[in-house]
Amino acid sequence: MQNFKYIFFDLDGTLVDSSIGIKNAFHYAFTSLHIKTPESKKLDTFIGPPLEVSFASTVPETDLNQAISYFREYYKDKGVFEAQLYYGIKELLIELEKSDYHIYITTSKNESMANKMAQYLKIDKYFNGIFGSLPNSYYKADVLARALNHSHATLEQSVIVGDTKFDMIGGKSVGINTLGVLWGFGKQDELTINGADFISDSPQNLLTTLINKA
Repeated sequence: MQNFKYIFFDLDGTLVDSSIGIKNAFHYAFTSLHIKTPESKKLDTFIGPPLEVSFASTVPETDLNQAISYFREYYKDKGVFEAQLYYGIKELLIELEKSDYHIYITTSKNESMANKMAQYLKIDKYFNGIFGSLPNSYYKADVLARALNHSHATLEQSVIVGDTKFDMIGGKSVGINTLGVLWGFGKQDELTINGADFISDSPQNLLTTLINKA
């Protein structure tokens, strides 16, 4: 079987527990629009999809752009710093750096914010590239397509590592392998139903999963 060589990591819920900052930014946006903030469990489902998708289910279409603007107003100054690496991620990245892997961040988070967060958490140096949401390219498949084009990766040697169905759907859409993780915001059945080829239950076991399943 082909060994994985190109690893495309989701950010929120996979590398980083960013739930506090994201939820605070959503609360700020809803409050600014004088709309009741959804309950915490509902906000959990907003972590992962593009902002356009999350807000579309909760605010009038006429307020969609303003909601995104309010979210980003809070997030760029405060929310992006209200995050921490999951236990074991730093060690995983160090191990990958030592090995013959090309690793990238592919996230639905705004690309400039993804770079800012990676720099703040001092993990940017481990990645060959960081790709995020742009105005006309914000679905996970769009982000992955840009990363694949940039890296010249072969599909057979590529895998996306993510915690939600959106990562699995995006990976399948562009034709690469998919690895779902269980420490983020998604559930195992949701990952499996949406095409996860493999599952990892902890950052400490992720490299072993990649090696054994490749």
